[in-house]
Amino acid sequence: MERDGFAVVPACLDECTVEHLSNQFEDTQYPKRNLLSIPSIRQLAISKRVREVMEAVVGPKCFAVRGIFFNKTQSANWKVVWHQDLTISVRKRRDVDGFGSWTMKDGVLHVQPPADVMSGMLAIRLHLDESGSDNGPLRVIADSHKQGRLSAGQVESLKKEAAVTCCVPKGGALLMRPLLLHASSSCVIPKPRRVIHLEFAATELPQGLEWYEKL
Repeated sequence: MERDGFAVVPACLDECTVEHLSNQFEDTQYPKRNLLSIPSIRQLAISKRVREVMEAVVGPKCFAVRGIFFNKTQSANWKVVWHQDLTISVRKRRDVDGFGSWTMKDGVLHVQPPADVMSGMLAIRLHLDESGSDNGPLRVIADSHKQGRLSAGQVESLKKEAAVTCCVPKGGALLMRPLLLHASSSCVIPKPRRVIHLEFAATELPQGLEWYEKL
């Protein structure tokens, strides 16, 4: 994680947990935000296995701050261009230096914080289906998270030939820093690629800003 900004955990969720979540998020389910409002996802975020993995990297005081469900199906088989994850969700708008580009997504306020806030966060992408080369796996540029927030021109100029394809087994997890440059292609053979994406932080926000969720 320290060197590359990402790591694959081949076995993270047990079969029972995967089956339970798969029944809740069927293979035709469209992407969904605000997952931490769902009891089963709240339980997942504080589960022993997820906490063990996240605490090993972010520390014992870390907490979940956002959850998103991703899926690629025959009717929603999209391509994601190279980008960094740059926003966080907060409870109320406050004018604080370094925080800008305010937006509303599914009724929740989002903002782009300074790069050091994003650098201290970690995402875990829990896979309910196998993510192989034929169903649009995530591709990443190792070490790119250390360059801070990149401009569109910098993203374009980075060499993509060395991109790593992150194939993850069913029940496995992909850990990644939000500032890691990443992308994904459309599925060659459209089939489910269900992912529960949870983001963790370990510090409070400055000057009265509050995480929208803290678990």
